[in-house]
Amino acid sequence: MLAVIRIRGRTGIKPDARKTAELLRLHRVNHLALVDDNVTTRGMLQTVKDYVTWGEIDKETLRLTLEYRLLFKGHKKVPEGSLKDQVGFSSYKEIADKMMKGGVHLKDLKDAVPVIRLNPPAGGWEYIRKPYGQGGSLGYRGNDINRVIKKMLKEGANLNGKKQD
Repeated sequence: MLAVIRIRGRTGIKPDARKTAELLRLHRVNHLALVDDNVTTRGMLQTVKDYVTWGEIDKETLRLTLEYRLLFKGHKKVPEGSLKDQVGFSSYKEIADKMMKGGVHLKDLKDAVPVIRLNPPAGGWEYIRKPYGQGGSLGYRGNDINRVIKKMLKEGANLNGKKQD
């Protein structure tokens, strides 16, 4: 499973890349989409490589991401205790296990928002116009995507910048 994060905005984007980002559900900066790792997806990622970063997400990072950032209809969080009633899974860890095995996708979860909104990474992005291999932020970064996602989860802050209790 691949985690794809949009880094650059909508202004000046090429039409092919705009449509591909739309198909990946990456409408805004710092949106994260979880996609299967296959030939079709890799081709789509090559089309938007100048606007996104991606890599293989591990199970623990996926669990943390779902636990802190997964939203349901009405942009509401569901506590782990009532998760069984909402989507049929007893914990976020169980959802992450099924997603890693390929049995479940975010769109399959009842009333789940298929895109995960993240904060900007603590310490900011590297250079957003250079590939990751040249000291920038764009393109494929392998397992290093897990470190970036953890920097973007920032426990205790919501997406409006206000501290949660």
